[in-house]
Order: sequence, then C-alpha cells, then structure tokens
Amino acid sequence: MILGVALMAALCGNEEVMAQENPFFKEFDTPYGSVPFSKIKNSDYMPAIDRGLEIARAEVDAIANNQEAPTFQNTIEALDAVGDDLDRVANVFFNILEANSDDELMELSLEASKKLSDYSSDLILNQKLWERVKAVHDTVDASTLTPEQATLLKKTYDSFANSGANLLGEDRETYKKLTGELSELTTVFGQNVLKELNTYEIWLTSDDLGGLPETLTNAAAEAAKEKGREGEYLFTLAQPTYMAFMKYSDRQDLRENMYKMYMRRNTQGQYSNVENAKRIAALRLQIANLLGFETYAHQKLQNTMAETPEAVYNLLDQLRDAYLPAEQREMAELEAFASKLEGREVKINPWDYSYYSNKLKAEKYSFDEEAMRPYFPLDKVKDGVFGLAHKLYGLNFELAPEVEPYHPDVVTYKVTDANGTYLGLLYTDFFPRPSKRPGAWMTSFKEQWTTTDGQNSRPLVSIVMNFNKPTADKPALLTPYEVETFLHEFGHSLHGLLANTRYKTLSGTSVYRDFVELPSQFNENYLTEKEWLDGFATHYETGDSISQQMIDRLVAASRYGAAYACLRQLMFGYIDMAWHSIKEPVEGDAREFEERAYEGVAMFPSVDGAMVSTQFNHIFSGGYAAGYYSYKWAEVLDADAFAHFKENGIFDPETAASFRRNILERGGTEHPSELYRRFRGQDATIDALLIRDGIKDEPKVTVPPVTKD
Repeated sequence: MILGVALMAALCGNEEVMAQENPFFKEFDTPYGSVPFSKIKNSDYMPAIDRGLEIARAEVDAIANNQEAPTFQNTIEALDAVGDDLDRVANVFFNILEANSDDELMELSLEASKKLSDYSSDLILNQKLWERVKAVHDTVDASTLTPEQATLLKKTYDSFANSGANLLGEDRETYKKLTGELSELTTVFGQNVLKELNTYEIWLTSDDLGGLPETLTNAAAEAAKEKGREGEYLFTLAQPTYMAFMKYSDRQDLRENMYKMYMRRNTQGQYSNVENAKRIAALRLQIANLLGFETYAHQKLQNTMAETPEAVYNLLDQLRDAYLPAEQREMAELEAFASKLEGREVKINPWDYSYYSNKLKAEKYSFDEEAMRPYFPLDKVKDGVFGLAHKLYGLNFELAPEVEPYHPDVVTYKVTDANGTYLGLLYTDFFPRPSKRPGAWMTSFKEQWTTTDGQNSRPLVSIVMNFNKPTADKPALLTPYEVETFLHEFGHSLHGLLANTRYKTLSGTSVYRDFVELPSQFNENYLTEKEWLDGFATHYETGDSISQQMIDRLVAASRYGAAYACLRQLMFGYIDMAWHSIKEPVEGDAREFEERAYEGVAMFPSVDGAMVSTQFNHIFSGGYAAGYYSYKWAEVLDADAFAHFKENGIFDPETAASFRRNILERGGTEHPSELYRRFRGQDATIDALLIRDGIKDEPKVTVPPVTKD
C-alpha cells in the first residue's frame, strides 16, 4: 500500500535528511537491490525498525478503517503488502545477528524483539481489521479466486482465528490469560533444562579415561585446570561431550552413571519440569477447546500436510511395524558381537548401545569419514553442488564482486536461469568465527514476490555453515557429513531462489513445517550417487576419483543402525502426540503416562527415574508441539521423490522440470499434498525410505526372454 505524501511527511519528518544518515530510510541503490552492509551502523537499526513499525501500523490502520466494503484486494491482498520497510530492516538485522553479531547487537535484539512482538499482537487483536478479514472469508465466491489467492485468504483468516480473534468478551480475556501463562511456562521449561544441565560436573582421574579420544580428554583436562584442579578431568552432560563419552568410554559403570544422570534431568528438585510439562499440555488443551478444537493436535495439524492426528498416528504405526523386526535383528546381532568381544554373555542396556554399535560398525565396514576428506575440497564441492543445480534446472552461478558481502569470508553469486534471466543473489558463508553462531542454515535478506504491476521482485538468499578453514598448506576439506550439510542448505536456497509467486507470505520456504524439508533432504540423496560424484570428487593431491568401493562403504555405514535410529525418532513422536492428543489434563504419574505412549517402540527395559518429557525442549519450549513427527514425514517425502528420479534417471530433465515447476517455484501457494501429487502422480509411500535404509529390498526388474517371430 502506498501512503500519501502528507502521511509520509508526518511519520518521517524530513525524509531526505534522515535518509542521508540511515541507509534503511530509502530503497537500496545498489546492484540487484543488495544490502549496502558497509554503510549500516549498529545505531541505524532501531531508528529504522521504529520507522518501519510506524509505517506498518499506518498501513494496517488504513486497511482497517477503509470505508469501502471489504474485498480480497483491499483487505487480504493489501495486508500481504504491509510492512515492506519493516521487512527490509528486520531481515538484515536478525540475519546479521546470527551470522556476524556483537554484544551491542545482542542487546538491541531484546528491544527489537519486544517491539515486533507487540506489533504482531496489536495486529491480531485489531477488531476492525479482523472484521474485514472475516467478512471476506465468509462472503467471497471461491470460484473468483486463483488457487494462490484462496491459499492466502485461508492463511490470513487462520492466523487471526487461531490467535483468538474470533473470541468475544470473557472468552477473549480467558484466551489472553491462558496464552500469557503458557508463554511464561514454556520459557521457564527451557530455562530449567539449561540451568540444570549446567549444574552437572563429572570429575574423573586418568584411570577412568579408557577408550576416550584425545580431543575429549584434552578438553576435560583444560576444563578441570580452569577450575584449579590440574591433573583431574572435568566432564559435563553437554550433548557433544555426553554423546562422545557414551560412544567411546570402555567403562560400563561410568557409562551407566552418565546415562542415568542425563535421563533423570529435570525430574525432581529446583529445576523439575514434571508439573510444567503437565500444565503446558493442559493449557494447550484449554486454548484449543476455547478455539473450537477437540485437542491441541487437532488445532496444530489443521495447517500441515498430515492435517489430522489420525494421519500422524498412521505414519508412526506404519514405520513402527516396518522397522521393529529389523531393529530386533540389529539388536540380536549387536548382543552376539558384544558377547564375543567381552568373552561373556552381554545384554545390551541403553548405556551400552552407542559403545558396542560403534565398534561393530567399524569392524563391519572399515568406514572412516576422515579418510574421505581429501576427496572433498570445498572449492570442488562447491562446483559440484552448483553443477547439480545446473544439470537439473539449468541454473548458472556467476561470481558477483560488485555485490558487497557482510563479512570478508562471504562470497556472493549472481544466479541466472538457462536463458540468462536474473533469478537472485546467493551469499555463501562457510567458515566459523566468534561473531557467528554454530550450525548451518539458509535464510533470506529479501524474499521473492510479484508486484501489482507485474514486476517480479527477486530474492537475496544466504546459506551459512561452519566448515574448517583452509590452512597454508591444505585447502578446506569436508567430510561426507559436511557435504551432505552443504547439499541440504543448498536445497533450501533453491526453494528460495526459484520462488515464482505473487505474494511474499507464500513465497519460497513459507510452507507447512512437514513440507519445508523436502527440497533440502531431497538434495542429500545425491551424496551417494557416483554419477554426480565423478564430476568433482577427486583427491586434492593425487587427482584420483572417489572409488565405488568407498561409496559402497558410505552407503552401508549410513544404513547401519537405521532401524534403531527410526524407532528412537518414533518414540519421540509418540510421546509428543500423547501429550498433545489428551482430552483431559494429565493428573496422574507423568512418567507412567510417557511410558504408555511409547511402549510399542520401547527398545530397552524401563530405567527407574528416567524421562524424556521433562527435557523435551522441542515440544515444550520449541515450535514442535504436535509436530515432531514431521522429521519422519519429510524423510518419507524425500525418499519417495528421489525414487521417482531414479526411475527416470537422476538427471532426467523432464522429472527435474516437474520438481522445479511444482515444488521449488510454488512455495506455499497451494496445499503441499496437491503440489506433491502433481509432481509425483501419486501420494508418497514409505516404500522408498525402507529401500534406502536397507529395511526392504529394491524390487528386481524381470526382463522377459527374447523370442523370435
């Protein structure tokens, strides 16, 4: 929406003078509308956010107070266009906060987050605006809308309705009270997990270190030294330390002790989350009931591919039935191996699994990820990953030195289509630094959308990772896992770069949670395809190509323990669904409630005092409540999609064109099930995942005998 000159002047004062001082106060006059990072100071962010909020509020008020009858164009479409100025600064601020932060930015983020949260709340609770949205929803003739318009209308209406806008009087006050308590409790839950985790100190001596890698013991010695206890070793329950200890320690008694401490966290004492978990689940149920839903899962799943709790349970049950026999065979093999290794009968306990499975995996496959690093120098991998997009979709990646990066390590590429059409910019940020958080992610400094006059506004996309830097005598070398990470984030970036939608809130990765990982996980499948690897995976010193034997080992090693890993994920999924499918608050023993939820996939006998729920941040303080299943849902989709490629050839242009047209370009413009069926010709099944994990044999093709006429 365009504001009048008088209103703009009232909001912004002397715009020309202010724009000279703050680069966010006008459109970026840069190549491709890229961000002029060097001109932006920390002190520019809050004035720009304040200005963006003021303009956005004025835009919202103009829609809410419009005297014309509500229509799709003057209400729903107008709302989608609100906040361009705010988006421009917020997208830069929060992305830099993650990738190139400092103490000042972190302090500013608290203020910025509070102001943005208040703006969102005010928008949702704007009664006049809601009445217009509801009027359009209730009266519009669906046949007059395109599928994308219909999706935008549904998304807009649901965002209001699911935030209590449809409630009146006492119900609205009850909703505010319940959501306020829920917000506070979810924060407390997460803080309790972190606070208790930080209380654990496991002090060991040199006699206790058998089997542990030197990197782990050196870190433990350094931690003890910092506490003034030189000669001892300090371990914690931080996840990387815990996982390494369970995998390598020769001492079963220490592994058992470590496991029980880890699994009994937040079950008692000052940081107990037992009652918090019960109350959070009860609050979510109350809110869902208030909004007209039978359970919280019914509310949460309405805007997902799964749509219903029954569909989620159907997936979990299918996978349980398929993987459970394989897991039992895996466990029998592991116990036989451990018994032979120890010279006595061994029954695998939960604190033994990682230790013995690591040894069996090494014996069976002689697989060492580190030995494969020389075949994956980063520059060659980059060529291979970009080349994959070129082979599949005709994309070209050209260095763009005219585009300013936000850090010297960042390299930017101009992305064009096969016909030379500009598609967007890709910022690549590969190396760690103190100003950057760990992990890997894809994000956008600007989304794609199409303006009302038909101009296709193209995106500015960034992929961020933390690979080891090159040294003076060696290039940056990646493990297969790191190559997989690159492929994954690049898949997300293609979802953003190839977006071709009308509305920004439906563009790129703005899709249902159980669909968003399809493009990224689909890309990972190429890691074990020699036809792709042969194009770039050569030893950086000898020039030798990676061998089929090495790839076969990689595949076999990745399949090892697949059934155990699947059942573990299913356990989390069943626990999540149990808490969020309740129709009455949980009043009894929370531990018994949890154990009943996952008894069908339990792999070990119950351990006294151990619980998952009390430390399950994903569902009680993260965004995965009634959504943890989506990890497996996305795996089913990506395996099924890649099976379609394999049927036709992994670089088949027609299959790739269909994947681009129906998945990568369409964002969230239609229901993802419809988009997937349009690409695949059918709904996904679990068969391809079973084959990929080695649970089910690949179907053999029978060639009929040749007969003479």
